[in-house]
Amino acid sequence: MSQQTKVELGRYRHYKGGEYQVYGVARHSESEELLVVYRPLYGQSELWVRPVDMFLEHVDIDGTSTPRFALIEQNKEAI
Repeated sequence: MSQQTKVELGRYRHYKGGEYQVYGVARHSESEELLVVYRPLYGQSELWVRPVDMFLEHVDIDGTSTPRFALIEQNKEAI
């Protein structure tokens, strides 16, 4: 994984305000695309995946570029 696609394990805040726990990065069995494995820290407890590039991208909010997900607490160990 290159430096631009490195996803730290830990707790993230989505630009809309929700918090999520990132458990790691997985590889799609057919396409080999890298996917972030995460779970919302509110309501439901299902695991979700999102392409690394999309997870790390910035979104435009009222003319300001902001990360889609921002790391707020890093974990040192994977699950």
